Amino acid sequence: MESVVSDHALPARLWTLSETAQYLGISMGTLYQFNHKGIGPVFFRVGKYCRYDPRDVLVWLSSRRSTGGD
Repeated sequence: MESVVSDHALPARLWTLSETAQYLGISMGTLYQFNHKGIGPVFFRVGKYCRYDPRDVLVWLSSRRSTGGD
């Protein structure tokens, strides 16, 4: 059976909510609110836990880039 995802496409591991918040420089509470409002990075539900693919976090962060001319 052929694999749907190639090995080189997989991240080393998924980040926890705490690791993701720390990387973004925000509190875990803020990240929880982002998840609840649907405005944060894409995440996976693994049981009761949120897990983040680092690549998705970087894509989300890039999409938040501001030109400063709001």
